[in-house]
Formats: sequence, C-alpha cells, structure tokens
Amino acid sequence: MIQISGLKYVPNYLSKENCEFLLKAIYDNEWMSELSRRVQHYGYKYDYRSRAIDMTMKGRPFPNWAILLTQRLKKDGYIKDLADQLIVNEYLSGQGIANHIDCEPCFGDTIASISLGSSCIMNFVEKNSKNKVELLLEPCSLLVLSGQARYKWTHGINKRLYDQYKSEKLKRTTRVSLTFRKVILSTPI
Repeated sequence: MIQISGLKYVPNYLSKENCEFLLKAIYDNEWMSELSRRVQHYGYKYDYRSRAIDMTMKGRPFPNWAILLTQRLKKDGYIKDLADQLIVNEYLSGQGIANHIDCEPCFGDTIASISLGSSCIMNFVEKNSKNKVELLLEPCSLLVLSGQARYKWTHGINKRLYDQYKSEKLKRTTRVSLTFRKVILSTPI
C-alpha cells in the first residue's frame, strides 16, 4: 500500500459513548440544506460557490462539545492551533463527496475530521501521479491531513450504498463528519 505523507488515521479516537452523545447534540441543532447533503457551520461559514471565506461570514459560535474537541485535538498534538471553523456534514446512505482539496487560501495546513455513525471508504488520489489509496473510515475515528496529504492528494467518498473493504461488504448507513479547520483571513490593503 502507498503511504501518504502527512496522513494520520486514529481508529477509536472517541469512545462509543462519546460518539453517541455527539450525535444527539448535533441532531438537536438546525441543519442547512444548500448542498445535496445537510450541513452545520460553526465559527465561520464557507461559501461553496465562490470557494472563499471572509470576516463577514461568521457562523454560529462553537458549542461546548466542539470547544472541548478542538482543545483535545490540540492537547493530543494533532493540530497546532485551535480550530475556529467547524463543518458538520451528514451523509445519508448512498451520498458522497467529489474528490477535492480543502480550499488552500481559506484554511490552514492541518485539517482534522472525526467520523460518527457509519463507516465508509475515503479515496485519495495523488494530483500528479494519479496514484490511488483507499482508507476505511470507521465510526469514532480521527483523520488528520497535513503536508502532502493536505496539498498534494485529493480526497473524496464515492456515492454508493455499500463499500467493499478487503473481503467484507459493508452497508452504509448515515454518517456524520466533524471537520475542524483554522481559517486564514486575508486583511484588506
């Protein structure tokens, strides 16, 4: 298997009880439906059309559970700076997201994402060589992208009802991802 520099995967980063608590807390909040999937933005809103973020795009403040998670991510050494932007994505069975690199001028050099609910396979494609790597994201796991994993590899999730992983056929159910980022705001000249 190809190793991706800057990619860290931590299975069982959260306990099952913590994951259940987070899902309940998340579903107690309002969702936005501007995409093909439902999302919640905290800290700053990201404009998907213009692929931009600025000072005027303030979202809801981080809830306590998100503050505790970003503090833990920093304490555990997975991020250097406390995240000030969180996007919560809900993926129903059969939904995915096209391969992409998180907006480079918008966000810092480390992206941390926690998976809740269903497992799924995330695809990584190296921009130049087109090498491909598949990674099973399990419930309660942490994925960290920095360096080459952040800037040289796209990541995405195919739209499908099942994932084939090794010799197992895994049925997808609803998955929720929590993606923590540090916003880079350009100051006007």
